[in-house]
Amino acid sequence: MSELAERSGVSAGTIKHYLREGLLGDDGEIRRTSRNMAWYPAEYVERIRLIKRLQEERFMPLRVIGELLRDDPQRLEALIELEDRIVQRAAAVAGERRRTSRRAVEQAYDVPRNVLERLEQLDVLTPNARGYDVDDVKIIEAISRFRAGGYDEAIGFTVYDTLRYRQALQPLVEEEVRVLLGRLAGSVDEDRAVEIIASGAEPLEDLIAAMHSKLLLAALRHVGDQRRG
Repeated sequence: MSELAERSGVSAGTIKHYLREGLLGDDGEIRRTSRNMAWYPAEYVERIRLIKRLQEERFMPLRVIGELLRDDPQRLEALIELEDRIVQRAAAVAGERRRTSRRAVEQAYDVPRNVLERLEQLDVLTPNARGYDVDDVKIIEAISRFRAGGYDEAIGFTVYDTLRYRQALQPLVEEEVRVLLGRLAGSVDEDRAVEIIASGAEPLEDLIAAMHSKLLLAALRHVGDQRRG
């Protein structure tokens, strides 16, 4: 067990839990030589690593992982490999997008430098040596418009308000990635998958914005109705 834990990079306690859940195959594959000693198949190492990846990178519960492994573990590994290629391609395409220099952004938008620096510290903005990417610029433009409309420090609005939206969106995005990759991998080829992901970015932004607007107005009306009642 200690050697299995060392070679897989997963603790012995976690491996024992996988065994109890039946995630590592038939117990008959394990050769027990004494009460405290057993030999495990070499393929357990990769199986354990795969389970851990599915938990940490795809946020899959063990129940779902067990079902997938029992159905066709070889196909599952092939799908994971295809998903990895899709993710790498999509990330490469995103990395090639046009960037705007810091100076150009500061000249174009009325957002103080200390505000931009604080947003970088919060990882809301992620510029590199070439400047801000397209999404960074959209965030800066939105903050500039917020400030122009009166959403400023004088009435309590700060850069930390952006964290509320990031925290709300994070689980949504994780679920979106899981569903998206689950439906694309094995259904279309790598190039087509990247095209579909890219084509969905803009309508998804419009969908989220429109749904947020409807929910916001409905919530305001509800508060108004409660106060009048």
